[in-house]
Amino acid sequence: MSKSALLVIDLQNEYLPTGKLPLVNIEQVSANAVKVIAKARQDGIQILHVQHIANAESPIFEPNSNGIEFQDAVKPQEDETIIIKNNINAFLNTSLKKVLDTNNIMEIVVIGAMSHMCIDAVVRAASDFGYKVTVIHDACATLDLEFNGVKVPAEHVHATLMAAFEFAYAQVISTKDYIN
Repeated sequence: MSKSALLVIDLQNEYLPTGKLPLVNIEQVSANAVKVIAKARQDGIQILHVQHIANAESPIFEPNSNGIEFQDAVKPQEDETIIIKNNINAFLNTSLKKVLDTNNIMEIVVIGAMSHMCIDAVVRAASDFGYKVTVIHDACATLDLEFNGVKVPAEHVHATLMAAFEFAYAQVISTKDYIN
């Protein structure tokens, strides 16, 4: 059996209703993330928390702001690794790949935010690097988008990404399936 790790991507205060970029259904997603993290801890799976910190000019995820802090419900424990990223892709200019490879991780489980940005980038990169990837769809969140006058509800944005992952990049499962 391959060693696996749980990647908790950007579950930070910025995405809560009190943050600058609130996500649709973030409270339920965070509640599911708590369950996934608890199961991973119980099973002795390595947990890596990815924290986005933007440059000082950014209006979101500003350094030293409350927005960059991990949500209380999913805060890392002392023995869990924190990967700081400044880009959308958690592999870009971070120690993530080195940490995974040093620990002989071959399979990763991904939860967090946002489905259409940071989750998308890390899932595709991980698959391209040869990791077996599982995404827990109801432990990931996004928001409503608009392009060229077309409004896309978060539910459709999320479903489109999950369908694309399932088509070619990852196994996509529910929190309930992960826990069982």
